[in-house]
Amino acid sequence: MTGIPDIGKGLIMKDADRGDEVYQPQQPEASDPAEQLDVEDTLDDRDLTDVLDEGYSPPERPWAVEDRGTTASEQHSGEGLEGRLARELPEVADGPGDGVGDVPGGDGEPWDDEVGDARAGRLTRELDRDDPDTTAGEDVGIDGAAASAEEAAMHVVPDGRM
Repeated sequence: MTGIPDIGKGLIMKDADRGDEVYQPQQPEASDPAEQLDVEDTLDDRDLTDVLDEGYSPPERPWAVEDRGTTASEQHSGEGLEGRLARELPEVADGPGDGVGDVPGGDGEPWDDEVGDARAGRLTRELDRDDPDTTAGEDVGIDGAAASAEEAAMHVVPDGRM
């Protein structure tokens, strides 16, 4: 049994402590952070045809700066299964509710016949000098970036329901 010195603590970690039976991605399998995923490979499905249409909001603080495995020596020495399990957080279930409104078991913000339940995208209209200005617009799809509250409040209502 070989041991690898842990430079940070002066302890020796044995191969049995590394949890080799558990999947640990090797360097060739690790994803390149600069690689742009295809739309079908992402977990978000916002009906976009191009990933670059999605807006980007940077994190509030750097991720994993204080996690184990940030430095080269920590990556080389590995992490034991006990250490990895100690960092796991339990899944928190959402409280009871009907998913429609704000109040569990109450009406909250129910859908009605006046407002459609399908969200509209960007509303535009073609400019024509011969036609007078109208309030009618055409839905050209969701932008993908962050919509304002006014844009997010627009919903599609089929003709005849107005």
